[in-house]
Amino acid sequence: MAAVFTDANFDSEVLQSDKLTVVDFWAPWCGPCLAIGPIIDALSKEYDGKIKVGKINVDENPNVSINYGVTSIPCILYIKNGQIVDKQVGAAPRPVFEKKIQQHM
Repeated sequence: MAAVFTDANFDSEVLQSDKLTVVDFWAPWCGPCLAIGPIIDALSKEYDGKIKVGKINVDENPNVSINYGVTSIPCILYIKNGQIVDKQVGAAPRPVFEKKIQQHM
């Protein structure tokens, strides 16, 4: 399963990590978010130990969403050493996520 990121742990879990971190901004009422959920979970298993993969519920954690200007979900940010290195807005097939991961690992 993907990690759970929150307003409280985002700094320590994501920004202070030296590994590429894939952050899925989602909400339980968002159909496309639910559609890519299994892809995100599969990526977290496949890349376990190599990168971090997690989800942040935008309804429960509005501060991080506001800080990063997330206005459409799903929104996947690829963050490394505290900086956004790539972004994917909207649902996409698994190869799109894998390509971005490979580019930034």
